[in-house]
Amino acid sequence: MPKTSSPEIETQPKPQEAADRPLPKPIAITGGDPAGIGPEIVEAWWEKQTSNFTDYVFVGPPDWLTRLNHIRPVRGVEIGRTGTTPGRPTLETARTAYGCLESVANGCLVGSYSGVVTAPVSKSWLAKAGFPHPGQTEFFAERWGGDPTMAFAGGRMRVALVTWHIPIREVPQAISRANLVRTIRHAAILARATADLQEPRIGVCGLNPHAGENGVLGLEERDFIDPILAELQPEFPGLSECLPADTLFLRHLEGEFDVVVALYHDQGLGPLKTVDFDSAVNVTLGLPYVRTSPDHGTAFALAGHREASPQSFCNSVHLARLLITHREDQGDSATATQE
Repeated sequence: MPKTSSPEIETQPKPQEAADRPLPKPIAITGGDPAGIGPEIVEAWWEKQTSNFTDYVFVGPPDWLTRLNHIRPVRGVEIGRTGTTPGRPTLETARTAYGCLESVANGCLVGSYSGVVTAPVSKSWLAKAGFPHPGQTEFFAERWGGDPTMAFAGGRMRVALVTWHIPIREVPQAISRANLVRTIRHAAILARATADLQEPRIGVCGLNPHAGENGVLGLEERDFIDPILAELQPEFPGLSECLPADTLFLRHLEGEFDVVVALYHDQGLGPLKTVDFDSAVNVTLGLPYVRTSPDHGTAFALAGHREASPQSFCNSVHLARLLITHREDQGDSATATQE
């Protein structure tokens, strides 16, 4: 896990004035698993805030809310108990994390929040506590509905995934026309919201080595994916055909593309985390409400030492504000991600 002494990487170019605009409703912020680094990275971010405290509602254990309140006044919702030992996850800490997710999801549904920023949770401990989803993305999709896409931004890269938490052997069958079209449209929204790009340049990874080499190394690109991309190019003039994934991310870093569409989880997350590990943001697009989170885990081994970088969390809040403002500008916060 990166240390706070590491150089902070700035987020990509974005309309700063949009992020600074007043929010229509507060953002709900969870502390994640209380035994992880979530509570302390939220505290580190809160120490540096100058925005109105009414922009946020914090959801977590009473002792954590007390610590936040000692930094600056907060509005809080108590979930769970006091007395968690950092670095020692239990069923109780997992149930607290689960309860926080339920609380903020319901809060959006009843109109209390404009979006959610979630601190890290442990998938394995949540599963032990009865959490029936592979991750937080799937949880919010089930609670809120919509047609979600897992995407990432911050630092130097933007990446959207066609498939997420599935075994690699299932990936080819999961690359459907609907999944491709949805991901490309959401990738365009991400680029427009974060960098005010009206016609973003979208690079699409091939599934096979060398993007199939025109059928020599695989037929998926030539026979299925590229024809769909060709149909979409009038709507997205900057959309590529399938390109070799081993060079596309470098081309993205060098400015040739504004966002990359990766076909499966590690194809996109390997390059992203190599370059932007402590600054990237996980954002779920295509939901009725904005949801972002840091692109790292609970780091139980570091919890309590105050060594974990808060940069990814800081960027998560910033991106949530950008997306909320972008939806307002679209005129319909409930459907802005369904372009």
